[in-house]
Amino acid sequence: MQALTREAMRQATRRYGTPLYLYDLARLEADAQAIRDAFPDPWLRLYALKANGLPGLLERLTGNGFGASAVSGGELLLARRAGFPTALTALEGVGKSTNDLGTAVAGVRAGSPLLWVSLESAEEAAVLARLMEAAGRREGRRSDRDEPRLDVLVRLNPQVRPETHLGLAVGAADSKFGVLTEELPEVIEAGGGVSGPLRWRGLHVHVGSQLGAVDAWRAAVRVGLRVLGLQRASLPDFDTLDCGSGFPVDHGLAGSVPSARLFAAAVHQELNELPEDVRPRRLAIEPGRAVVAGAGWLVASVLHVRSRERPIVVLDAGMTELIRPALYGAEHPLLALTSMGRAVEPASGVGQPAVMVRVDGPVCESTDRLGEAALPPLRRDDLVAIGVAGAYASSMASTYNGRPRPPEIAWDGVRLALLRRRGRI
Repeated sequence: MQALTREAMRQATRRYGTPLYLYDLARLEADAQAIRDAFPDPWLRLYALKANGLPGLLERLTGNGFGASAVSGGELLLARRAGFPTALTALEGVGKSTNDLGTAVAGVRAGSPLLWVSLESAEEAAVLARLMEAAGRREGRRSDRDEPRLDVLVRLNPQVRPETHLGLAVGAADSKFGVLTEELPEVIEAGGGVSGPLRWRGLHVHVGSQLGAVDAWRAAVRVGLRVLGLQRASLPDFDTLDCGSGFPVDHGLAGSVPSARLFAAAVHQELNELPEDVRPRRLAIEPGRAVVAGAGWLVASVLHVRSRERPIVVLDAGMTELIRPALYGAEHPLLALTSMGRAVEPASGVGQPAVMVRVDGPVCESTDRLGEAALPPLRRDDLVAIGVAGAYASSMASTYNGRPRPPEIAWDGVRLALLRRRGRI
């Protein structure tokens, strides 16, 4: 399968216009394989749908060694429509509504339960337990032995400060995510205790995204293993540790990043320090960005170039298509596909030397900036590509300023295929 080329990007713009999202399917498969290699069976690999829920991409992960991690009823529906088995789909997320929890309960009553629900608070545990009990009463009281139960994890805040941007650090002590270790008994009691309608299966920890080192990840796993071991005596089914994710993607801007294999090695080092009979029987990860980010590009046209102290290039794509730079200063590689109307290829010698420019979007907000890069001379209708845009770009897009959603296109090495057409006003 041929990798995505600059000519294929230009071809996509000729056919579909700009801005557009373009996905390199060869890169998607390679990055998914890297995760499978680092965390082979029997690890549970749950793709985090929030990174990118485009059905045409999801269908390439189903049956390919991945289950699904959903954070809402809407994402549960996306997972089911894409073909992820319900038994390999987890409901997680910090803000699950009563309807979201009700969807999980309905699956249990229908004989098609989710893999688990990850609980974020005592309040959430109490609501889920009440929904389970109410569903049982509606069906008629059964014996306790026959009454179905719903598997749950508790999301534990490991209180570590990860090596990432503050906006991506979800495992810190002041984070809204997860419960503290001392709050765990309250959650279990609120959910009906050991013999209630919820089956307590283990812990879920996640320290953050785009981690620059493995230290915080390893520290969180150590905390999870310790708490899991302490609870095993009173909770006989407590056998699972979901380690979250956070595996970084190399943006090619600030040096190399640790590989998924290094994160896996850190976990196994912690496991090897435990007696075999106290290790968790099930281990899971939930990568999103590491699977899809590198495969995606956002391709845009130049609208105009401002002559300032540092030139400003204004594109027809911005924070409505890729909000992460405006949201918390995320950096993405930028490259020119054309310069002064002529195609640009690596070492082609086309155009004048590159100069540092600021690249902005077209939205009526001063923070609508995509980054800085050394680019050749540009004029209106030249093309610029923004890389590593397969995660948290399309999934966070908006129609602010009346801007329709861009089309989403796949490149399979030979041809382009439309996965989602351009939106309407």
